[in-house]
Amino acid sequence: MSVGEIMAHSRREFLHAAGTAAVTAMPLAANARHPSEAGITPADVVQRFISLPGEKAVSVFAPAAANKPAFSARLNSNKTLFVASAFKTFVLGEALRRADSHSVVETLEARALELDSSVWSLGSPIFNPPDLSGTVSERTTLEAMITRSDNTATDMMLKLLGANNVRKFVASQDLRHTLIPDSTRSFAAYVFGAENYLTITWEELLRLVQDPPVKPFLNNVQTLASSADDLVSYYVRALQGELFRHRETLQEFRRLLTLCDFIYLVPLPPGVSAYAKSGNADVSGFHARSIAGGLYFEDHWVYFAFIINWTAAEAQDDETVSQFFSAIHWTLRGVKQLLSDDD
Repeated sequence: MSVGEIMAHSRREFLHAAGTAAVTAMPLAANARHPSEAGITPADVVQRFISLPGEKAVSVFAPAAANKPAFSARLNSNKTLFVASAFKTFVLGEALRRADSHSVVETLEARALELDSSVWSLGSPIFNPPDLSGTVSERTTLEAMITRSDNTATDMMLKLLGANNVRKFVASQDLRHTLIPDSTRSFAAYVFGAENYLTITWEELLRLVQDPPVKPFLNNVQTLASSADDLVSYYVRALQGELFRHRETLQEFRRLLTLCDFIYLVPLPPGVSAYAKSGNADVSGFHARSIAGGLYFEDHWVYFAFIINWTAAEAQDDETVSQFFSAIHWTLRGVKQLLSDDD
């Protein structure tokens, strides 16, 4: 989508940038080879991603299990890059830590959040401002944030939790390359050049985004950023329940992460349980894709984070997206084959 098209449709979507997921799967590259019979190696993974344009970061980690040794592949894995909506997993983690209990589902269902102009944000395909307002349960809000990366839902959660509390949670996990915005609205306002980005109104934002963005998506003021190492480190602990005291909270965390529609667009190898959050951004001159989470199969866990930031003059670069998804599929398929082979 071009910047002009983005502005024309700004009431419904903010340029994919704060992270709504793509709605069509990209085909695997025609020349994508399968891992060799000898098995995929970390060097194979690195080489596969090095050839992609722009800045890439990769971390794939499978702990030793079921008589198989550990597997680890990393490329620029401690580099901070723009991850778009993949940051929302940290909002989810803090929300569930707060609600952690045997009755976590009932707690989330019972808490009502205000949906109104104070939290409306571009890129909200479920809550669809300004057409929806009223009250919504926290559980429904979390589902909207993960399933379709709804930015209004995200800002409702950041308002409830407090962005600084999410940052404190991130810091408590020793995630040193992760940056949390005050809200997706403030992120949009900042990159489009508003001086009052923290207090901008919905109406002011709509007027602002009639022009192209003027500041980089990856910055030190308002951004959605992390590293592959931070994301894998987080998912290693979170998906095993180390962040929560109650089994019911871990179950809810895992359930919500199975809802990310990007999971099924990669595509992932068959026969796995997948938990992930993704993000993407597309404007003329800048693009980003990311997906991170974990796979489970045959008593094995594989944790992964794949990030790419690149420049292209057009507002869409389907070829690079296809290559990126193909490399992810090739990698995860190869790791699954490696760990599933009989001794």
